[in-house]
Amino acid sequence: MTRDPQPMLASAELPDASQQLEGFQQVREAHRLELIEDYVELISDLLLSTGEARQVQIAERLGVAQPTVAKMLKRLEMEGYVALRPYQGAQLTEKGEAMAQYSRERHQLVESFLLALGVDADSARRDAEGMEHHVSEATLQAFQRFLDQHHQRD
Repeated sequence: MTRDPQPMLASAELPDASQQLEGFQQVREAHRLELIEDYVELISDLLLSTGEARQVQIAERLGVAQPTVAKMLKRLEMEGYVALRPYQGAQLTEKGEAMAQYSRERHQLVESFLLALGVDADSARRDAEGMEHHVSEATLQAFQRFLDQHHQRD
């Protein structure tokens, strides 16, 4: 990565406390939802491609242990995103389907925006996976306007 040879000077002035608090709260909420969205989107993808979403598949794709997946699936069931059926794996509820669709659309929008900026396809896909959880609706709308103006939307 090339950087400007002149170092950027940090501002000595702190932002307004309420603005800073709002920013930190937004990030904490995004982190809380990030894991839920990743699981729900993966379950949806597995159901669409293989017809089932079993703990072993989820653990393998997320790189976590099966007990970790079991714990998260119970949480997702309690929050109304999945229905767990013995020997059938996880099924998405209507609420889970809606979240998966929204997450998928957000990911595609962020990835399309990065591609329009000239980011290579692999980097855009990987970066969108992290960014999609942390951009506001206002930012997503700005991405969409940019793409609409530049006819870059796939």
